[in-house]
Amino acid sequence: MTDWNDALAAVAVAVGGDRVRGRELLMGCWNDTVESDHSQRCVLAHYLADLQEDLDAEVMWDELALAAYQQTDALAFSPIGVASAEGFAPSLHLNLGDAYLRQGRVEDARSQLTAGLAGADALAGDGYAAMVRNGLAGLQQRVTAAG
Repeated sequence: MTDWNDALAAVAVAVGGDRVRGRELLMGCWNDTVESDHSQRCVLAHYLADLQEDLDAEVMWDELALAAYQQTDALAFSPIGVASAEGFAPSLHLNLGDAYLRQGRVEDARSQLTAGLAGADALAGDGYAAMVRNGLAGLQQRVTAAG
């Protein structure tokens, strides 16, 4: 069973630029994580999605992340510095909406954008929140342009 320290170390490798090793470590954590640990599986899938070279695989991981998120409790993400689960949701919706839009699934992207914007009030006032809000604004522009 993977603990949060192992998962966060794998995330650090992935976001540090070593996509191949990061994907290997994250997959190892995924395989060692119990299915009932929804918050950890959500985080792992969230980062695994970003490391996929195939858009359909990216969407699959984004969908797994959102499905796992929907089964978490309110404080499930405190080990990664997110005060409440609600603060993690806008990023999940942003990533899935962006991937859907790249697949040409405009209405699905619009639905995820709406959910992300609806949850944006749960974001703190930090750099992460600003990044997610900017991402949602960019997605909104692209969804509007796509019709």
